[in-house]
Amino acid sequence: MKLFVKFDYQVVCKRVLEAQLNALEIPYTLNGIGEIELASNLKQDKKEALISGLEFYGIEIIQDEKDVLVQRIKDIVSDIIYNSTEDKAYNTSTLLAEKLNYSYSYLSGVFSEVTYSSIENFVILKKIDYAKELMSGNKSLTLTEIAHRLQYSSVAHLSGQFKKITGLTPSSFQKIIEKRRSRL
Repeated sequence: MKLFVKFDYQVVCKRVLEAQLNALEIPYTLNGIGEIELASNLKQDKKEALISGLEFYGIEIIQDEKDVLVQRIKDIVSDIIYNSTEDKAYNTSTLLAEKLNYSYSYLSGVFSEVTYSSIENFVILKKIDYAKELMSGNKSLTLTEIAHRLQYSSVAHLSGQFKKITGLTPSSFQKIIEKRRSRL
């Protein structure tokens, strides 16, 4: 028997962090995605236990400042794409600069240096991943609704980027998903 599960990475990660920190009796505050504020400095044994406990789940504590900044950029972009409830179009470069208190050109340079890719490319990849998730889900959203939710100017723009990234048109992707569902 096979079971198929769907889960929210952010919720899972948050629960793992909470469980590990609570088990070690470390006072903390979760500040959004991927940032934990500790009430005090950790003793070496607790720090090692926390690192070990988190590594079991594939979670790593980031120490390099540039890596931290890149992770914060990724987290903010993901949050914007997955959790934005604003109907108005957002400008990713402006939001990142405002939230991180750096110029966008600096953020873009650091991101490219660390990831060998651009923020713009990361945004497109995240949007296409979310579009696939929305098309694969149980909710029957139209491409127009998905394009609107992802702040695309048109269905054609979404379709063009979708095909460029996946090699499939959104319609072809939906047909493949429907075939897979009918086999279950």
